[in-house]
Amino acid sequence: MLDWVRANPGDPRRAVIESRIADQPAAVWFADYSPDSITSRVRAVASGGAGQGRTPVLVPYTIPDRDCGGHSQGGAPDLDAYDAWIERFAAGLGSGEVIVILEPDSVAQAECLSAGQRADRFASLARAGRVLKEANPRARVYFDAGHSGWNAPAKQAGWLRQAGAASAASSDGIFSNVSNFHSTAAEVSYDRAVLDALGGPSSLGAVIDTSRNGNGAPADGAWCDPAGRKLGRAPTLATGEAGIHGYLWVKLPGESDGCKGAPGTFTPSYAYDLAR
Repeated sequence: MLDWVRANPGDPRRAVIESRIADQPAAVWFADYSPDSITSRVRAVASGGAGQGRTPVLVPYTIPDRDCGGHSQGGAPDLDAYDAWIERFAAGLGSGEVIVILEPDSVAQAECLSAGQRADRFASLARAGRVLKEANPRARVYFDAGHSGWNAPAKQAGWLRQAGAASAASSDGIFSNVSNFHSTAAEVSYDRAVLDALGGPSSLGAVIDTSRNGNGAPADGAWCDPAGRKLGRAPTLATGEAGIHGYLWVKLPGESDGCKGAPGTFTPSYAYDLAR
């Protein structure tokens, strides 16, 4: 997006996109399986955020069979390769405070896997959380809770427990609403229900993606670049809500879900519509 802003000084949409989206802190996604370069890329983001006095938010997104073959399919070739990739990812985290949004959809969407595949994935996620926190004890790692319109809290909590999210050795809690549109109030209520069902230490909490939820979710349940959405609350780690550790922009507003453009590509018309 910053490339687009710099390259289009005369575009009439530029000022709105720059002031309302580009100037806000957002997560950085690592969605390609690139073991040779991942450590240096993570290090660059982690150190760059620290240099600006900000807490960087990083999203590893290479779990095998991700998105169950949907728009964002891809990932590491197998779980052994993924485990090795996560170790290299962790090696770049440094020693400063950093937030890791561990594999969006990896737990909530696990229904598409067989019971054995699901158990293997959850074991790999639990290991990933431990590896990340051992590499940088100041890293805050959050696990996938889907969103308030998806799985029931008890079901989601059961899966999260299997994935290591109830252990302080691997987890700081859960995240919800990534790349979705449900209202902040709905997510706060849902996340508290999941955390209650999950158990674990009282330090566990939730972070919520508020990047595109200003109008809530579409009535028809549409999720792929739906019309009529708008920006949500600005990113902050001071929510004033018990158990809610942060409102974050995990999905960059204007990046397509796969309908208005290729998944993950910046679409200025979409960004402008969200920001107006």
